[in-house]
Amino acid sequence: MSIAAMPELSHESLSPDFEEIYRLYSPMIYRTARAVMGSSEDAEDVLQSIFLKLIRLELSSQLRKNPKAYLYRMAVNASLDMLRARRLRTFTHDVEQLKTFPTDGQKRFDEELHLRLNAALAGLSPESVQILVLRYVHDYSDAEISKLLGTSRGAIALRLFRVRARLKKVLNEKR
Repeated sequence: MSIAAMPELSHESLSPDFEEIYRLYSPMIYRTARAVMGSSEDAEDVLQSIFLKLIRLELSSQLRKNPKAYLYRMAVNASLDMLRARRLRTFTHDVEQLKTFPTDGQKRFDEELHLRLNAALAGLSPESVQILVLRYVHDYSDAEISKLLGTSRGAIALRLFRVRARLKKVLNEKR
């Protein structure tokens, strides 16, 4: 796994707390962003943008109280923001690629499925994506997710059921 390097800053400008937070939580942020974005380059962009934002701002009380949950939520939200922004833009800088079609049918199907999944995730609420990523990427149990998010286990199980059903419906509609 390639983790983006922390920007070059003087040691006087970074507190020991910040450096410790980066060391402890940057792998989790990267994995979360990678799961949502589907690309290591995009995950590195999300990781950098989160820590640049933290450098500019003072460490909030929420971050000090529960850094894992706070940073996890930042990773999900930043990833979803990037997905939504990408949906609004069209890239036409590689015209040659637009004219050629993949020769491998399975590769094309996988790419289409990946694009549909990203679009479906972008249409979900940040809380729903957060629960999905915790469950299926980080392999947390319903009980662990409920503890992390401060809600009941039953509410998490119900939310997972509904989100999976919605994703299935959206993915099947776009075929």
